[in-house]
Amino acid sequence: MQTFESKSLYFSSLGCSKNLVDSQVMLGHLNLDGFSITQKPEDAEVIIVNTCSFVEAAKVESIETVLELADYKENGNCKALVMSGCMAQRYFHDLEKEMPEVDMFIGTGEYHKIVPLLKAFEEGKLEKKSFVEIPKYIHTEFDPRMNTSPGYMAWLKISEGCNRNCTFCIIPTLRGKLRSRSVESLVEEGTKLVESGVKELNLISQDFSDYGSDFAGFEKTEGKNPEIYNMLKSLEGTGADWIRVFYFYPDDLTEDVMDLMASSDKICKYLDMPIQHFSNKVLKRMNRRVTEDIIHQKVKTLREKIPGIVLRTSVIVGFPGETEEDFEALLKGVRELKFNHLGVFKYSDEEGTPALRLKDKVPEEVIQERFEKVYEVQKEIAEELNSQFIGKTVDVLVEGAHEETDLLLQGRHQGQAPDIDGKVIINDGWAHPGEIVKVEITEVHEYDLVGKILK
Repeated sequence: MQTFESKSLYFSSLGCSKNLVDSQVMLGHLNLDGFSITQKPEDAEVIIVNTCSFVEAAKVESIETVLELADYKENGNCKALVMSGCMAQRYFHDLEKEMPEVDMFIGTGEYHKIVPLLKAFEEGKLEKKSFVEIPKYIHTEFDPRMNTSPGYMAWLKISEGCNRNCTFCIIPTLRGKLRSRSVESLVEEGTKLVESGVKELNLISQDFSDYGSDFAGFEKTEGKNPEIYNMLKSLEGTGADWIRVFYFYPDDLTEDVMDLMASSDKICKYLDMPIQHFSNKVLKRMNRRVTEDIIHQKVKTLREKIPGIVLRTSVIVGFPGETEEDFEALLKGVRELKFNHLGVFKYSDEEGTPALRLKDKVPEEVIQERFEKVYEVQKEIAEELNSQFIGKTVDVLVEGAHEETDLLLQGRHQGQAPDIDGKVIINDGWAHPGEIVKVEITEVHEYDLVGKILK
């Protein structure tokens, strides 16, 4: 029988922002139970690692982090080492055998049970190590949550799971089927976050464009998506200054939502719209619901309705069967549509995905070569689009001192999302973190802008 005397906790959250929200809900429950967070793992009685296993690099990081922290069971105060999240969900059978250092494995649908599970462990009443089921849970406004992000911003998870079944993706297996939160639940949590000082709500999910399709009586008419429109319109009432939309797939992007984004002074003129490729052959093998023509048409309509909108997307190079002709179609699409921000991913085989069984694998050296070509093309596009900001005045959410020197400030304008896009570097003027100020852009770097605060 273990006893957590000081109830000290060290928490490591890996992977995406969606995983971070799960971590924050776990921390909320643990905080209510009297646990206090320490930044020193050697002092912690309980160590939790919320893991990621989306790609190979994420798996390696998860395993290395857990093994590194396991040392504190011998050379620290750790009495319970917990591995939660996607890695535990996916591999708990193997991990139980290969990582005896871990006391408990918790899946992506059981993380809210962390307090009773730790109590059972403390009392010696756990009859097994792994608590992994088919994920069906999603937190609500009634769950406690500790926002560990900077106080001026927060991630708001609108749904969990995914029904798309893209052939390269393991997410439906790790996160389960789509389950959307009610609009009322989102507004309640968003309002609470704003009341705590949050200025920017970043709306996340596995698939924004499917939000609400699991509601009883859902019906989407041509050109309209009433659930998404209603959700976004309602979130305008939370008091947030900025509302940012991520992962809106082009096939389900309707004109009523575009019109709302165009007219709103709260919803950022920014959209993360994953496309993955431009070749129709590759898109079909990926099991995407979109074609090259639809992508072009949606981007054209977006830019007509919302002049100056900043677009982010992601593409995969080296998907099985991707010929040189397919790759040229990808490069052509990137050059023509000129996305402001572009994430380039190298395809890798993932066990449990249909793409693993596809033939005509692209050699690793060819994938690397194609990755570098897309990267270089996008680098020029980003510089060209950024140069259009010179002389303009933009609203900037100040984040604080620059990462490299206290003599400069850094922040983001509406077209720059947290963690993944560039920054606005402020070299003249001062403001507190969380303030939104007017900044005149005077210089452009590769991905960052430089400017001065206007009095």
